[in-house]
Amino acid sequence: DIIELGMPFTDPMAEGPAIQASSLRALKAGQTMLKTLDMVRHFRKSNTDTPIVLMGYYNPIYSYGVDRFTKDAKAAGVDGLIIVDLPPEEDLELRGPAKSAGLDLIRLATPTTDATRLPTVLDGATGFLYYVSIMGVTGTKDIDTSRVAKEVARIKAVTNLPIAVGFGIKTENDAAAVANLADAAVVGSALVAEISRFVDQHGKVVAGSVKAVLDLSRRLAGAAHNARV
Repeated sequence: DIIELGMPFTDPMAEGPAIQASSLRALKAGQTMLKTLDMVRHFRKSNTDTPIVLMGYYNPIYSYGVDRFTKDAKAAGVDGLIIVDLPPEEDLELRGPAKSAGLDLIRLATPTTDATRLPTVLDGATGFLYYVSIMGVTGTKDIDTSRVAKEVARIKAVTNLPIAVGFGIKTENDAAAVANLADAAVVGSALVAEISRFVDQHGKVVAGSVKAVLDLSRRLAGAAHNARV
């Protein structure tokens, strides 16, 4: 339904081992912000409908140049941004240019985002709200759906933004459970781990990876969609 494309960075502090390793592999192989935007541009030649959200950290955007980045991202076909390490109090220098370019700036809420903090997170948020379901980094813990249910209900009471839940969703059962509670289930580490099964000793991806990842994506998406029927 939505593609989240990671922007490789040397210090991805919110990521677990799988995504950390993938970021370093990408950088070692020569991935740059220009190449990441080129991937979006190439995808848009055959698909103009599926939303694409870039997820990552502020340093590469700052280094690229904020105004240049937002304009280039929009021109490439990007729809939104999730910048993990840029809290609401510090994101004005990105929020303004993103809004001018027509990019959604998607904010994150966590288990520690209490009733006092939540209005600040929601102020200026667009697109959807990303609820981080666990304390810790990506791909390292299992999701607690009973707690997520309470948190999603609490957040939905004060915003009309769709809520996507991520961190800890690894299986079809996880995806189905979250789809019953929120508007979207976000899966990152499980897909990256599937890709890593096809990486050789030189860091190159070998045959079979595309089929395996697409098959896993279909199973996860199918479980989420069927749960909402």
